[in-house]
Amino acid sequence: MSDDRRSVKTYVPDEQKAIWQEHADELGMSQSEFVRTMVQAGRRGFSIDGAENPVEPDPSGSDPRGDDLERRVEAALADGVLSWEELVDAVFDDFEGRLEDALDSLQDRNRVRYNGREGGYTLINE
Repeated sequence: MSDDRRSVKTYVPDEQKAIWQEHADELGMSQSEFVRTMVQAGRRGFSIDGAENPVEPDPSGSDPRGDDLERRVEAALADGVLSWEELVDAVFDDFEGRLEDALDSLQDRNRVRYNGREGGYTLINE
């Protein structure tokens, strides 16, 4: 990945931005890092039932109709009414655990390490 970075802008309702900021703070991330991580997670697909078998995304790397997300929303709402925040939590409920597992695996394989001095994770270049 290149060190060159470009700005991407989007507009969301104030309530959504507040929820994203709260989740970013809980994960110790900047809001930009949080949004970037969520977009990448979405492009890789979601697991339907929280199991370890994620749904494979479209080979083009996109899910233009959002079918997988729609299935997760339907599954979450099958038990009744959920607020926006409850729905967001239901759809992303296993993300923190999956992220921790991924980081553990990458660290075990010497691909990523935590750098306390820098205050975050870094990719190990071979």
